[in-house]
Amino acid sequence: MTPELLSRVEAAQAAVTAQTGFMHEQFGRVESQWKGDGSRVTAADLAISRNLFKELEAKFPGDQYFSEELADTGSPIPVTSRFSWVLDPIDGTNNFALGVPQCAISLALLEHGEPVYGVVYDMGRRVLMRGGPGFGMRDGDREARATVAAPHAESIIGFHSPFNKALLPFANSLLNSFKIRGLGSATLHLAYVAAGLFDGTVDYNVKVWDIAAAVPLCRAAGARIAFLNGDVFPMRQFDLRMKRIVFIAGGPAVFARLAELAAANYRQT
Repeated sequence: MTPELLSRVEAAQAAVTAQTGFMHEQFGRVESQWKGDGSRVTAADLAISRNLFKELEAKFPGDQYFSEELADTGSPIPVTSRFSWVLDPIDGTNNFALGVPQCAISLALLEHGEPVYGVVYDMGRRVLMRGGPGFGMRDGDREARATVAAPHAESIIGFHSPFNKALLPFANSLLNSFKIRGLGSATLHLAYVAAGLFDGTVDYNVKVWDIAAAVPLCRAAGARIAFLNGDVFPMRQFDLRMKRIVFIAGGPAVFARLAELAAANYRQT
């Protein structure tokens, strides 16, 4: 834990916390616009992205800053700095705009392209989740760990329906094996695995900004993650047009069962 890393960890928590009041003020009140890929964006997404990075960049001008709301240059941006940041200013924008509280600010700190610390503000629970390898995982005031229980009839898996219907055999195997929760926020699904609130999660539809902050939470909390359609980290470039990520995650025993189902039913498309 170098001084350079520790100073950024402290700044990350402060920067996210500084935006939570504004997030609550705007919740369910902002007008929506639609990006070229069909996803929703609001003025609150843009303001949180701008304000949060302005605060961090004043302290760490040599770092790189990547956000879902970054202007699309049409080309990937190489990761060249030792430290970089990946932000989803509001994960679950559809929920946020409609007044559904399952949404989050998601900020990841990367060192040499690897997520080393994450801060996730769970708006619905009003809880700051943060941590990374060597730091532990904290869910608000409590130290958290991923579940170690073996899969059972009440095991809960965070799950969103696959965008590609060719993936339905894998999806059906999950539906037949677990209880399912779909919150509309991939960040919260994965962070809840780290917090021991969910036993596991599977997603087919995410981009790197959706999960970068929750990955170090899981690694700190003893959860396992596997990317099924290609390595994501270390992140060598940031690409707003990247392909969708397919991954499984869970406590060790649940992860093993998810890996079995994936081996039997998942096919890359």
